[in-house]
Amino acid sequence: MKIKMELLPEQQEELLKVLKARFDKNSKRHKDIKWTDVQTKLEANSEKLWSLNEMETTGGEPDVVGYDTSANEFIFYDCSTESPAGRRSVCFDPEALESRKQHKPKDSAIGMAAMMGVELLTESQYRELQKLGDFDKKTSSWIQTPAEIRKLGGALFADFRYNNVFIYHNGAESYYAARGFRSSLRV
Repeated sequence: MKIKMELLPEQQEELLKVLKARFDKNSKRHKDIKWTDVQTKLEANSEKLWSLNEMETTGGEPDVVGYDTSANEFIFYDCSTESPAGRRSVCFDPEALESRKQHKPKDSAIGMAAMMGVELLTESQYRELQKLGDFDKKTSSWIQTPAEIRKLGGALFADFRYNNVFIYHNGAESYYAARGFRSSLRV
């Protein structure tokens, strides 16, 4: 079943209001970026707006964290204080989900991200995010994992404890109530 990746006009209007309010409230995350430029890009990219809505409705609180001049793209990250509540209790990827014989989680981080049209944060993106505030002080978030680690059955996750970012490993099939994933989107 193909999901229609488009918002109704009233949904789009409401999401843009929420994003603008967050943009205005957290100006330190996006110095030298004007909301009018962001909104123009968003209105021209309905699928990206749909993905931002998915980030929002699952508790991610997406916000602009940068601008890539070479690609002419605004960069959004999930900026919720803790790992998005609507994306917790998931294992790492569809292969890990399939490998579980009992007590399967509802989904996987990679599977959900693909359905949402977003990507998990990389380790470097996660560290960049932590420069904008203290995130994941009580939760943790799956992050992109190198193929050589995943091939051996592992996956990486990160959190912020003792004023430091920690990167850990776990079996990709594991899942915990306090572990979700943070995503990024380029528009």
